Amino acid sequence: MSDSEQRQLHVPYREYNSHNSTNSVTLIETDALVDLSVTPSNNVSLSNGDSVAVLPEVEFAPTLSIDQPLIIDSPAMDRENQPLLGRLELDVTFNRFPDDPQFSDLVWQAECAIDNGINPQRIYQGSSGSYFIKNLTGKIIGVFKPKDEEPYGRLNPKWTKWMHKLCCPCCFGRSCLIPNQGYLSEAGASLVDRKLGLGVVPNTRVIKLVSKTFNYVRIDREKARMKQAILDQFPAVASHFNRIGLPPKIGSFQLFVDGYKDADYWLRRWESDPPPPHLANQFQLQFERLVVLDYIIRNTDRGNDNWLIKYSSNSNKNGTEGEVKIAAIDNGLAFPFKHPDSWRAYPYHWAWLSQAKLPFSESTRELVLPQLSDQNFVQDLCDDLYQLFKQDKGFDRHHYDKQMSVMRGQILNLQQALKDTKSPVQLVQMPAVIVEKAKGNGAPRLFSFSDTFTQRFQNKSPFFSWC
Repeated sequence: MSDSEQRQLHVPYREYNSHNSTNSVTLIETDALVDLSVTPSNNVSLSNGDSVAVLPEVEFAPTLSIDQPLIIDSPAMDRENQPLLGRLELDVTFNRFPDDPQFSDLVWQAECAIDNGINPQRIYQGSSGSYFIKNLTGKIIGVFKPKDEEPYGRLNPKWTKWMHKLCCPCCFGRSCLIPNQGYLSEAGASLVDRKLGLGVVPNTRVIKLVSKTFNYVRIDREKARMKQAILDQFPAVASHFNRIGLPPKIGSFQLFVDGYKDADYWLRRWESDPPPPHLANQFQLQFERLVVLDYIIRNTDRGNDNWLIKYSSNSNKNGTEGEVKIAAIDNGLAFPFKHPDSWRAYPYHWAWLSQAKLPFSESTRELVLPQLSDQNFVQDLCDDLYQLFKQDKGFDRHHYDKQMSVMRGQILNLQQALKDTKSPVQLVQMPAVIVEKAKGNGAPRLFSFSDTFTQRFQNKSPFFSWC
């Protein structure tokens, strides 16, 4: 290509022909040959000799028609002045996940519903402030758990935890967990589930939401009400505010699952009316995946009321005779920085089930063992958790390293149990192991695949090891 050819490009233009009589603008699509070697002109000569004013078309979004409005963030009009949304503090890109467009669309539906007055509904069960999130049709699509409304958060709306903290400060909280990071634990459990391909944790991510039904201090509500009044009366003055409305809350957003019941409900029914053999085997495989998840993240709160079972013994449209699925919810009390060693052992309650006495199946071993035996995979898992956990303002690198030391020890035990074809009961009876990264003399660094690790066993046992 010659120099003169290099300076000429065919560029699409939109021509804007103004008609003085009607004050209207006509849009015409055409191609023009632009000479880049000279100063660009506002006019382009067409083949018929006419000269029209043109503007280069630089598209950052799909082409829209003239009559179609450009929607940036919400179907609501003038979203940035909506009283429920932080205009500058709420980063609209925070709730977008390029690697998971379906989840991004789900959060988008929740935001649109809140904009249109369909606010989250508080869940009265449990010890934290958690909320059912709905879409524009009023259907529940997710569960949102704000960080500051966790069991020991400063804005927890449940009075039981407030009384607990006031009356029993010596028994307050769980000494092996980092306080007020349950929302990260929820998202971390989902991350581990995705990495291992277990498929038992409903998709969970960290997002920001704001709604008047969330629990706020009185001063925040009064400030939001005052700013909204100023906006209504004096828009020019209100345009200088950094945010109109209540501040957004960071928390975990988990996909809501339909058709599931508490595990305790089905386990009791199966005592008198057991499922068919093929469904019992299907449940066993799902149960083993729950065991793998809970053991790796060292869940300290897995009772039969916080994991769900979906059971159907009837044939479905695909001709399959029934199905059994497990959903592991309420994963907020996991990822401890040490094994329980003070009062309670926080055991896995599924260890008392008859399914826990059977050895791990070949299917589970083939799914999990190759990944856990790969040190690169384990390191990659730790890297992903680091990117997740460091979002918290109170992130502490020292505590994070301890969390990963506990998790690596759990993976080491699980790996050995799978190789020896042990059962879940035998797995939980193995000594607690901590695998720590060896400390070097050089400059501190984040991670390296050449790191060496040391293994040690926990010496101190919980006082009430039986409960």
